[in-house]
This record gives sequence, C-alpha cells and structure tokens, in this order.
Amino acid sequence: MIKLIIDATKDKIFFMIINNHNNYFITHENTKKNFEKIMILINEFLNSKNIQIKDISKLYVNKGPGSFAGIRNSLSTVQAIHFANNIDYYCFSLEDFQEINNVKYEKIPELCDKFKIKKNLINPIYIS
Repeated sequence: MIKLIIDATKDKIFFMIINNHNNYFITHENTKKNFEKIMILINEFLNSKNIQIKDISKLYVNKGPGSFAGIRNSLSTVQAIHFANNIDYYCFSLEDFQEINNVKYEKIPELCDKFKIKKNLINPIYIS
C-alpha cells in the first residue's frame, strides 16, 4: 500500500510517500509558481521513486489552518487525482490530533484511522 501525503499550508510545500517501511519526502518553496505546477511536482517526486499515480492507494492532504492559496491548490489537486484515478483521500488538520505531541507525517495515516477522519470529505480551515 503506497500512501501520499500533501501539505501546502505552511512556508514549504511538503510531499511524503509512505511505501511499506520506506518513507520519502521532499519540500518545495511555497510560491505561486509552484502552486501552478503542483501536479508536475507530485509527478516528478513519484517518478523519482519509480512510482506512478495509479500505484497510490490513499492520499492525505492537510486542510489547514494555513495559506489560502496552498490549501485551495492542494485540495483541488487531490480531488482531481481522486476523480481521475478513483483514489480515496483524507483531509486532515494537525489540530485534529491535538492530544498527540509532535505529530510526525509518517504517522498521519494511523492517526486518521485512530481519530476517525472521514475519507473524501473536504472542509478547509483558512487563516483569516
């Protein structure tokens, strides 16, 4: 089961692949230029690990709070991947896991299960 985590809420765009016991991640500057090519960045990252979108079993995307543009672009990208490839996605917020100290991205899938985060549900949290 290969999982992809996307977080574009902060000053860096963060991607993590969880593939069994191997975790890979990459960051990019949180800029308008990178938001416009977020799908290209995802594909380049996956290709660097010899993984294709169709190999992904679940997507996890941070819904905020954070950057409006980052949240909007990452959520719309995840929805597009879902519709094109029928891959389930989970929209989490680090605030969902407040009782856990120092949440690590590799633990997000387990935490979404533990805290019963609903799949294919988008409810963004923007900073005003």
